Amino acid sequence: MVAPMILDSTGNPIAPAAPTGAAYGRARADLGPGAALAPYSSVFPYEASSWQTQEMGDWLPWIRSPDAEINQFRDRMVARSRDLARNDGWAAGGITRILDNTVGASMRLAANPDYRALAALTGNSKFDAVWAEEFRRAAEGLWRGYADDIGRYNDVSRQLTVSQQLRLALRHKLIDGDSLVVAYWLPERIGRGGARYATSFMVVDPDRLSNPYQMVDTKYLRGGVEIDDYGVPVAYHIRKAHQNDWYNSVESMQWERVEREDEDGWLRVIHDFERDRAGQNRGIGVFIPVLARFKMLARYYGVELQAATIAATFGTYVTSPYDPEQVDDALSDGELSNYQQLRSDWASERPAMLNGARIPTLAPGETITSVGAAHPHNGFGEFAHEMLRTFAAASGVSAEQITQDWSKTNYSSARAALLESWKTLTRRNTEFKIGTATPMYACWLHEAMDRRDLPLPRNAPDFLDARTQYSRCDWLGVARGWVDPVKEKQGAILGMDGCLSTLKRECAEQSLDYEEVIQQRGAEKRLFEEAGLPPPKWFGDGAADAAQPPDEPQPQ
Repeated sequence: MVAPMILDSTGNPIAPAAPTGAAYGRARADLGPGAALAPYSSVFPYEASSWQTQEMGDWLPWIRSPDAEINQFRDRMVARSRDLARNDGWAAGGITRILDNTVGASMRLAANPDYRALAALTGNSKFDAVWAEEFRRAAEGLWRGYADDIGRYNDVSRQLTVSQQLRLALRHKLIDGDSLVVAYWLPERIGRGGARYATSFMVVDPDRLSNPYQMVDTKYLRGGVEIDDYGVPVAYHIRKAHQNDWYNSVESMQWERVEREDEDGWLRVIHDFERDRAGQNRGIGVFIPVLARFKMLARYYGVELQAATIAATFGTYVTSPYDPEQVDDALSDGELSNYQQLRSDWASERPAMLNGARIPTLAPGETITSVGAAHPHNGFGEFAHEMLRTFAAASGVSAEQITQDWSKTNYSSARAALLESWKTLTRRNTEFKIGTATPMYACWLHEAMDRRDLPLPRNAPDFLDARTQYSRCDWLGVARGWVDPVKEKQGAILGMDGCLSTLKRECAEQSLDYEEVIQQRGAEKRLFEEAGLPPPKWFGDGAADAAQPPDEPQPQ
């Protein structure tokens, strides 16, 4: 098939235009020395590679490594993100929504040691479900006492519970891009009325993680993270004080090198961030992709407020038939004073009343005219909503959750939006549990097992020999909630009856411990029996019959 050609007035084909000037030089450089410059369509087989179109001509980003893209610009991006979270209600609300739907007010440990793996690794049949249940109960009880200690000995500064530390760490991860937790060994706190364990955690501001003396990144030092030849983080360089604390000016220029693990294998530093590219050593916050749009929206708010203020102001003037050119003569002849007297007499002798209220009246020929500033643009709400949808898309939550406007939402659309956002929120929650919460639990568990506070069979391996299997756990956080409780609870029952779900899973989605639910139901059943009352239908089909011994008559 012959390609179509464009002909000139003489019938000869018109040759395609070749790049000229700087574009010609770049094209020759791309093709290599001695190569002939092909037509436009051959030089750029993909439009995305073109620089000759209006859309692509000024779009020439560089190719950089992830650390080169992030680390040298991190301080500026983080400062802008924090300013946004401090001063923009939408941004602050978006962060709160994510925190409330991932960590919430509390994260409860659900220990689940991998007894099958331990039995396979050791050949010890004592690692069975019975041992796992005993270990789980003991670990959860000891962890609750540690995590919610009234003395707050879990915190180096003795201010926060573990759940509050986790919420603060996730907030840093969302806004700053990094969650940084350092473990301390403080045996001096153990004693009467003091700590039971020497393990204590401190959430560190990620700003303090930096190269000593602000030096540029090197092969083995990236944004304060020291790595080896394989890219494994081996140590972290942390300022002793924030760089802008004038009252700690000396400490702010001192760095402490903290190894990731000490000589005993005890975890010292927990650094968690979302990785977008291979080889990345520092993270970015959720605002970075939409930071410019948020700033535009804030500026638009200011302009809109000014326009609304101007539009709300108005002026009033009186139009009179009195010719301004006659003013000079009237001033000398006394006619103006006579006219003013006429107006005064007219208003006093002929007052206009409306429902007992007097309204202004005018002399013959006079009119009152109001002047108002028209507001030319009325699409502010739609524009602001569209801008907020970009943040909703970037953060993975629904636009309704960001704006808290559910006026245009029905059950189906709300359910669909919440299901989609729940996927992202669940992913954020899972990654944070893996990256921060579970390592903190493993760090404490290391000490608890060394102190022999937990039940172990004879010849059980040390913690470091099987720390992944010992530390296996889950975390109960925020309840998923219901849009329509009746429909969704009916669906949960159908799922359990059809062996597609379990009571443990359904309870976990509502931030409930299934064992506590069963124990509570048993306690309520016993109370009904002690009171001589028949168990209600919500105990389940046949529960009333099963509650009575077969030889006793049913209560009336």
